[in-house]
Amino acid sequence: MEETTTKPSGGTPLSEPLLALKGFSKSFGPVEALKDVDFELYPGEVVALVGDNGAGKSTLIKAVAGVQPADEGTAEFEGHPVEFNSPQSATKLGIATVYQDLALCENLDVVANLFLGQETVNGGPHVLDETAMEQKSEELLASLGVTTLRSVRSEVERLSGGQRQAVAIARSLLGDPKLVILDEPTAALGVVQTHQILELIKRLKHRGLGVIVISHNLANIFQVADRITVLRLGRMVGSFDREKSSREEIVAAITGADFESEDGPPERPTEEAPL
Repeated sequence: MEETTTKPSGGTPLSEPLLALKGFSKSFGPVEALKDVDFELYPGEVVALVGDNGAGKSTLIKAVAGVQPADEGTAEFEGHPVEFNSPQSATKLGIATVYQDLALCENLDVVANLFLGQETVNGGPHVLDETAMEQKSEELLASLGVTTLRSVRSEVERLSGGQRQAVAIARSLLGDPKLVILDEPTAALGVVQTHQILELIKRLKHRGLGVIVISHNLANIFQVADRITVLRLGRMVGSFDREKSSREEIVAAITGADFESEDGPPERPTEEAPL
């Protein structure tokens, strides 16, 4: 299959890319995890990053997040050359990453998890402003449409999987990021909880943020993504306009199969089953 590249679709403005990667490569010994990957993301756009296990998805987002910097390649953020040398450098630029394990402290409540490491103080460095943090937590969750939490003082261990995911995403927004990376945000969630997280992703887009979503569930991806970028064996296969592409075309790109049909392009996906 030939590489396919498309511009952002729908209402996404054709401004300069928020993030532009050129020739990103990363090796672990003799294993090439990424090879000459080009990637673009625009403000107010959701791009899904898909591929089989070992395709390089996690390696790419860890390179952007500064966890495992790329060996080769150049990057621009808001049109300026940048380097992702550390998680701190990525955070300073305005990049927030929510990994699949969420990294929440189950014995702490929602407020403590949201402000962990960035607590609001009042009257001195050792006096926490609990009232301000609680109010900010409620406002932030409400702005994201999170209405299932009974109290922001609930301990995380008592929350459902969808509620925990919402808390992790909300925490990433405290620093006012411009780009949010979500690693398998709907994994192991039920139907109702998955719908809530997909709606939350749409809200991030409507706030003008760039969003990268890693997911194996194509049904979910077709609900929220503007473009679908496919990696295979560490290389970029192409970037597909979600409105003009089918599930079969994406699967063919992921697997490397040639998809041909005498009856024309396949219909858009209607089932909810994961890949």
